[in-house]
Amino acid sequence: MTADDSFGRLDDDDYPAYTMGRAAAMLGTTQGFLRAVGDAHLITPLRSAGGHRRYSRHQLRIAARARELVDQGTPIEAACRIVILEDQLREAQRLNSEHGHATAAANAGAAA
Repeated sequence: MTADDSFGRLDDDDYPAYTMGRAAAMLGTTQGFLRAVGDAHLITPLRSAGGHRRYSRHQLRIAARARELVDQGTPIEAACRIVILEDQLREAQRLNSEHGHATAAANAGAAA
């Protein structure tokens, strides 16, 4: 990848642009916290060619939500599970909504 290719990815939410140190600083947490949310399978950082963890903006938003829960007194393992369940609920609601729209459209077409 050339420098020109990298600039095009700056807007990509899934591009692993942040080192562990930078990610921890952005979240106001420790590198240990990032390792813990990785161990809990909340996020899986990509690895650089040298084996260093790299995080995307999307992953940092997920980790930030877990940090909010931890700051409120929730144990880290429970916070990670809550965030995973919240994500699954959002996805189920999205699919349910899509199904409802498709069913309504099919019923409207059948009635015509």
